[in-house]
Amino acid sequence: MSKYRIMLADDHVLMREGLKRLIQEDRSLKVMGQASDGVELLELLEESTPDMVILDISMPRLPGSEAIRLIKGLYPQVKVLVLTMHKSKEYLYRAMDNGADGYVVKEDAHDVLHAAIAAIRQGEKFISPLIFG
Repeated sequence: MSKYRIMLADDHVLMREGLKRLIQEDRSLKVMGQASDGVELLELLEESTPDMVILDISMPRLPGSEAIRLIKGLYPQVKVLVLTMHKSKEYLYRAMDNGADGYVVKEDAHDVLHAAIAAIRQGEKFISPLIFG
């Protein structure tokens, strides 16, 4: 069985590297690329299409919410999981309205991240339990 391919987009290198390690704890997952902003992410997507993109909402050059809309327009089969510091429902609703498949906050434990990936992979939506408390 081939690995589920994930691309990461966050403007902090340390965040991307830590996220990569957490994701690849699951041997069925593979991080296939990393971008520091939405523009770089779209360039990477032109070269290779993953199964899922995990991105931050707050990135330079192209905000995550706009990147979600563009990704879903160009690559509707690609799942999008938002990973952000924003717990505000306003950010959640904007991300979901733009086509996000899930929303996880950086305060969540790593098992929530894995649960979100698994749920989205199965065709479900996922929202962090911290949003609605």
